[in-house]
Amino acid sequence: MSQASNSPAVFRGVIAIELRDGSPPERAALPAASAGEVAALLGRDLAKLAPDVADCELALLAAHFDPAEALRPAWPLHRHVQELLQRAPGQAQGGRVIGFGADAQGALPVPMQADAALAGGGLRVLPFVLRGGAFDSVAEQLESKLFDCGMAQADAALALQEGLGARIEHIRYLSLHDLLAMMAMQYQNAGLEGMWTLLETALLEPAGEWLLDAPPEPLARYADGEVRIALLDPATWQTRNAPQQDDAAKLERGFTLFQMRCRQYAAVLEAHGVPVQYVHCADGQPHCLHFPLQRWRD
Repeated sequence: MSQASNSPAVFRGVIAIELRDGSPPERAALPAASAGEVAALLGRDLAKLAPDVADCELALLAAHFDPAEALRPAWPLHRHVQELLQRAPGQAQGGRVIGFGADAQGALPVPMQADAALAGGGLRVLPFVLRGGAFDSVAEQLESKLFDCGMAQADAALALQEGLGARIEHIRYLSLHDLLAMMAMQYQNAGLEGMWTLLETALLEPAGEWLLDAPPEPLARYADGEVRIALLDPATWQTRNAPQQDDAAKLERGFTLFQMRCRQYAAVLEAHGVPVQYVHCADGQPHCLHFPLQRWRD
């Protein structure tokens, strides 16, 4: 995952923290001094897997986020880390290692603050980027090794645990591809394969399109940077999803579950920063999702 051709290539990764019993950390970020210490330990651990890391610049944003905040179109969280690195002094010094943390009062600038609506999950991530040096070699080695061999060393884990005030089960380093694979598996295990295909397109092929037309799942389409979900009335839903059913109670339950499923899709996609529009679809056919929302309001 690299930037556009006119920007330096970067390796995007996270420190993934599995919280014990889902207990949230006491602090949103490490203090600045601790952030620098953890960044140095991270660089040391990564260099054991890919020695050329020592020649790269490494920047860690030592604040923790929900994984959904790291997996948003155009990777805004990691882009912010890269911008911090670019603005930091000492660019002529070669392989800098920088940790960005909270100020003396424990406060964070707004771009470094996690989404409060996504707090409470059992997995939190701290984003980091690598650039420069033998980048291609480093990226290839880390992509091939981190998932299986990326457990944090004891001193790094202890520094994170004490700095965040967290009860931690495991700490490991992942590439952004690894995090994508983990989340894909979680959504598939939760029966959200259809939603994942829309999200995956938004993340990896933002200029592409994907139509989900697989009853009884919602009828939805990703295009133009957003997902459009068809709003069906009960009769249209029955024609599309349960044409042979004549039990009124079962039909009512089925339609209610369908509406809940649409809201679930929308909530997960919006957590990942993908805009969602609802489109009234009188005939339940995919073509209704190819028109801008305004046309259906006229």
